[in-house]
Amino acid sequence: MRQHTEKLLVAAFTVFLLCVAAITTVAAGEAKRIVVAGGDLTEIAYALGAGDRIIAVDSTSNYPAEVSEKEQIGYVRRLSAEGILALTPDLMLIAHDAGPDTAVSQLKGAGVRIAKAPSDDTIDAIPDKIRFVGTELGAEADATALAGEVKTALADVAARVATLKSNPKVLFLLSLDRGTPLAGGTGTSAHQMIARAGGINAAAGFEGYKPMSREAILDAAPDIILMMQQHAERAGGLEAVLARPEIKLTPAGETGDAVAIEGMLLLGFGPRTPQAIAELARAIHKDAAKQAGL
Repeated sequence: MRQHTEKLLVAAFTVFLLCVAAITTVAAGEAKRIVVAGGDLTEIAYALGAGDRIIAVDSTSNYPAEVSEKEQIGYVRRLSAEGILALTPDLMLIAHDAGPDTAVSQLKGAGVRIAKAPSDDTIDAIPDKIRFVGTELGAEADATALAGEVKTALADVAARVATLKSNPKVLFLLSLDRGTPLAGGTGTSAHQMIARAGGINAAAGFEGYKPMSREAILDAAPDIILMMQQHAERAGGLEAVLARPEIKLTPAGETGDAVAIEGMLLLGFGPRTPQAIAELARAIHKDAAKQAGL
């Protein structure tokens, strides 16, 4: 009997939340209680001056620092409709791959206005993503200006990188948690960043993120190991990574060349991406990058 009563109470509370969410639905640009699932979208919203309207973010949202004060809704691909509805949002900005689909459908069914980012997740599409956020926030003019600044900055860093003569082979390792390194092949954000910084992806022989054997890594002969800072720290630091048997006999292992860059800066594809490209170029080209004005 007690369990039956508890189930009824939970069901009633869920219906109440659904009703509240439906009542608070607003038109584009008028949202006052915004939830964001996607670190790049959060960064853009803050850059457009909407930080005070954001009430909650997902775990990939770590920039700017003030975002740490917001409520958390979990990982962008593992959202919970009930938890989000309890926050009574009137707008939710979500990445194109946010999910699961059932949670997104529940939120829509409850009347929450869902704005999904464009699916083109490339560096060149960043200005379009900025304009998308600007439209949803009612900040079209500011978004147009920011998109223009980012486009100009991307073109500037590309012109400087084009003057570099070297093309070092860079191996991006996403994870080392399960023994065999997980490397980034073609079609990944890491591949785009390596190319934009004037490097060659040492894992270009396959597509996506896949485990890479010791033999494959030795054959790839990377000059530089690249990791997200958070994952490098989890692996014990870059020195520990370079000392691994599958890496220490590569050119990168022999010279001790490895670089770690904060994850969202490196792969988030937000307004700071031109800065990230320049930082990566400096790390893999060293003095030559300085001469190129990077």
